[in-house]
Amino acid sequence: MLRPIKKGLAFQQITRISVNLHRTSSSSTSVAPTTHKTDLAYAVSDLLHAVEWKENPEFLRLTPSLIPHQVSKIIETHENAKRALEFFFWISGRDFYKHDVSCAMAMLNRLIQVQFFMPMERVAIIMIKGIRKEQELERAVGFLSEIGQRGYRLTLHSYNTLLLQLGKFDMISLAQQVYTRMLTEGVNPSLLTFNTMINIFCKKGKVQDALLIFSKIFRCNMNPDAFTYTSLILGHCRNGDVDSAFEVFNRMIRKGCDPTSATYSTLINGLCKKGRVDEALDLLTEMSEKKIEPTVYTYTVPITALCEKGRVEEAIQLASGMKKRGCHPNVQTYTALISGLSGAGLVELAVGMFHKMLKVSLVPNTITYNALINLLCADAKFDIATKVVDMMEQTNYFPNTRTYNEIIRGLCFMEQMEKAMALLGKMVKGGPLPDIVTYNTLIGAYLRLGNHNNAVRLVEFMKQQPCSPDEWTYSELINGFCRCGMLEEAFSLFKGMEGQGISPNHVSYTALIDGCCKQGKIDEALSLFREMEDNGCKPVIETYNVLISGLSKGNQLSEAEKLLIKMADQGVQPNVITYTSLIDGLVHNARIESAFRIFHGMENTSCPPNLVTYTSLIYGLCQEGKAEDAEKLVDEMESKGLVPDLVTFTSLIDGFIMVGRLDHAFLLFKRMVDACIVPNYRTYGVLLKGLQKEYQLISESIVSQHETVYSSTAVDTHFNLDLVFHLLTRLSEIGCEPTVDTYNYLITGLCREGRPMEANQLIENMKEKFLSPGLDAYSCLLVAYCKNLEVDHALRVFNLMVDEGIEVRLRIYKALLCALCQVGRIDKAKHLFEGMLQKEWSVDEIVWTVLVDGFLKQGNLDLCMRFLHLMESRNCRISLPTYAIMNRELSEAGFSTEAEEIADRLRVLRQCNSSEFLPSEHHNLLEVSNFQKDGL
Repeated sequence: MLRPIKKGLAFQQITRISVNLHRTSSSSTSVAPTTHKTDLAYAVSDLLHAVEWKENPEFLRLTPSLIPHQVSKIIETHENAKRALEFFFWISGRDFYKHDVSCAMAMLNRLIQVQFFMPMERVAIIMIKGIRKEQELERAVGFLSEIGQRGYRLTLHSYNTLLLQLGKFDMISLAQQVYTRMLTEGVNPSLLTFNTMINIFCKKGKVQDALLIFSKIFRCNMNPDAFTYTSLILGHCRNGDVDSAFEVFNRMIRKGCDPTSATYSTLINGLCKKGRVDEALDLLTEMSEKKIEPTVYTYTVPITALCEKGRVEEAIQLASGMKKRGCHPNVQTYTALISGLSGAGLVELAVGMFHKMLKVSLVPNTITYNALINLLCADAKFDIATKVVDMMEQTNYFPNTRTYNEIIRGLCFMEQMEKAMALLGKMVKGGPLPDIVTYNTLIGAYLRLGNHNNAVRLVEFMKQQPCSPDEWTYSELINGFCRCGMLEEAFSLFKGMEGQGISPNHVSYTALIDGCCKQGKIDEALSLFREMEDNGCKPVIETYNVLISGLSKGNQLSEAEKLLIKMADQGVQPNVITYTSLIDGLVHNARIESAFRIFHGMENTSCPPNLVTYTSLIYGLCQEGKAEDAEKLVDEMESKGLVPDLVTFTSLIDGFIMVGRLDHAFLLFKRMVDACIVPNYRTYGVLLKGLQKEYQLISESIVSQHETVYSSTAVDTHFNLDLVFHLLTRLSEIGCEPTVDTYNYLITGLCREGRPMEANQLIENMKEKFLSPGLDAYSCLLVAYCKNLEVDHALRVFNLMVDEGIEVRLRIYKALLCALCQVGRIDKAKHLFEGMLQKEWSVDEIVWTVLVDGFLKQGNLDLCMRFLHLMESRNCRISLPTYAIMNRELSEAGFSTEAEEIADRLRVLRQCNSSEFLPSEHHNLLEVSNFQKDGL
């Protein structure tokens, strides 16, 4: 029994409590003290004594602050059970309040105590219908069973309500128990009972269990209705047995039971899932003929199926048809259409559909946004994709990890690592947290760009996040290092993989074996192969192929043949790559006849030669001076439906140049361009070699005629650039007008050879022809100037890029900053660095690329630390993993004092995290800890 409260004191106390509750109710994280909760329950309970309690202003003001625990307390302790029941029903109808199971249990217990059974069914129904979690439902079933032993029996209505709720949560086992208890207690099931049980079973595909219940309908002299038959149809469709579903459908019609919209929708869904879309569309037409109105769901299912099959136009027509029938598309319909248009690459239509969706006031869901973002990324519209993400956040529809992964994948594909890393930083700081796909995508992109250092740092970074590297991470790293010939580092990673408890797989072993073979370390490759087998990792066809390739190129053909025999013994069938590897090895060892024997053997098997096979032989023939035979082989491969590629044509062009047939080489070049094959620097290099050879022959003829002696060095210096311009003229003469790509390849090649001045002249020539140099040309030129420490020229190129709206990448900033510092122009470097910090780039990537790979790797420790302090003074939030990486890099470089300074930062920042400091307080703490240094 509640203790009485003096009226004046009660009013003061209630006022104080309500003010406190009002202050705290706006924050879901704030919890009022227990005494306040109890006092509020006492106060409301006291107000219930009044006859007109429902109209009491104080009561109406306090009750919105009640929580289920307080309501239970009032129900349990109020001296008048009838008034407690009235209060329970009253608060059940309020929008501001939702009961939990405990409240209803408290009410039912109170009613049993006073033997007031009549309202118990209504209370039980309120409890059952208000359940929102499986655990609550399990608890409720147990409680109802318990009070059954205390004299209260559930009615048919209560049992049906309970079974319906169990069906909603797909709790089959518990539903069976309740159904059995119902029969045991002598409660006769209704058709609703049977239908509910049949539907519960059929939703999980348990048709046989459903048919047992179905048979009882007839035993109870009842007839199945449309819901009964539709549930059975659903069960068969869930099992993928559409034919059995149609048998039920036909039986339904024979029994005179008219199918409903739900019946047709279920069949249409089943057909679409089996790929029988045309039959589903026929059913949709049949619905129209029978005047059965389809729902949005009925239309959306075939629209989705049509889009998945690439039949987008039909999907759009179907969507138009549904509107004519007064059925308006919903979010799922529009999402299906946008996904379909995305898959078909119809960017403008997909974006238009998205805007149309917004126009009719439909709110896109995450799937809609992901489909649109995926499309924009595929079309390289990353800025718009990022704006779509911002739109999601503004509408409180926060993007998930997959959304970010789509954008990051696209940015990586376009080699825009700065933006991709900036998104990673955003995810780490504000969520959603990156997953293994995020990190693996970024690591793979760094490896493709040859930035192995940052790839490894990302692995270190992810280890300090709630995400661990997996087999793919290590395999990709090992493969990346092997491709660049960094075998020692690859072996180190291989051992590190085992140290992390990850067993090496066939991908990592194959990558290492391939790396060893490419460096001519055949014995090590064979040793790894044996180790692989000993560790229970079965070699796959790719493993055998790389080893056979290595053995063949190493002229160890007998070993390669033994391996072929072993493959057959292990049940691994050689494929076209296996035979091509042997042919390629023979070609590189000038054994072209043996290579052709294998080639002809392939033609007589079920493993015909492919493009690479032909290209290897074409290369071999050209190297032996048999260019005409090689060209015949090109004609042969084309007659077999194989299209020559860049490597094929470049080898053939080189072959004719070697035999002095330059004119024919240019004709082959035109044939290649006409086939829409884009030449690369090697192709142009081969043609330049031919022109040089022609020039030398002419020079030698002139020398012999006039007996003049020339200085070869002087001629080469003047001749090289003239030769390039001569090449451009010859290309124009044969109808292959030089393009931006032509110039870019030549400029890039000259820059890589350390000849930026000549490359710059090519850029000027481009501009004269109204061609615009791209990012690659300018970047290569700038880096080449930086390597030569010609910083004024480099700054001029930098300014040109900015003026022309070309985004300067981080690696270009690194090259320019390092060059400026090397020539002592620190102030200019500082100014450039500060401008770079204003970009929305990843602070961590700036530290890795500029400070560590730039200044520190050049041995310029002072600049590394000074620019670090500059970043900290600008409140750049460098992460804990990056400080840890810097600490390791400094230690490895032998800078122990500076490494200890970074270690101090780590200790302080970890303290910040553990003390839950705000972001701004991190920076203040750095200042307090005297981390800011003078100098910049």
